Amino acid sequence: MSSDQSFVEFVADQMAAAGNITYRKMFGEYAVYCDGKVVALVCDNQLFVKPTENGKTYIGDVCEARPYPEAKMYFLIEDAYEDPEWISGLIRITAKELPLPKPKGMREKTKKTKVFKTPMAQK
Repeated sequence: MSSDQSFVEFVADQMAAAGNITYRKMFGEYAVYCDGKVVALVCDNQLFVKPTENGKTYIGDVCEARPYPEAKMYFLIEDAYEDPEWISGLIRITAKELPLPKPKGMREKTKKTKVFKTPMAQK
């Protein structure tokens, strides 16, 4: 089941005090950005925040879950996103701890090493 855009808009509005909040649809679900950093995912109308040490301290009793099969564990925020002050605080903390994304043109390309086999010298 994919997420409803109205739910994503609500969650984004709730965390607006954290910074520049945007979201982008990806494979029927949504990535949520704060100041250009992916801080959360919305999958099946549930909010999953990227895990950070300071975020864990802020939340206290953390509930972790996978936003989709094979994904890393995220913090599942069940009802607390309805408190704008609390969710903005968590998103602000999360964004501060995450690194800036590399510009698309500057990402390192994987170098493939070719292995050549030399024939053994004949005697």
